[in-house]
Amino acid sequence: MKNKIKVFRAMHDMTQEDLAVAIGVTRQTILAIEKGKYVPSLDLAFRISHHFKVNIEEVFTYNEEPRTIDID
Repeated sequence: MKNKIKVFRAMHDMTQEDLAVAIGVTRQTILAIEKGKYVPSLDLAFRISHHFKVNIEEVFTYNEEPRTIDID
């Protein structure tokens, strides 16, 4: 899942720590989400988007990878 958290943080002059404190998670959680190493729960995704006062779709983009099926 791609996200624009870093962009929204920059627009609001916020550090990862600032956002983490505002939504009740650790800075490491924000870092992991931004780098795509952690997919946030729906609740957390809504808390992030609500904090920036935008729709969740403006922050997060689901990019479904095409799946292949191996048939032996």
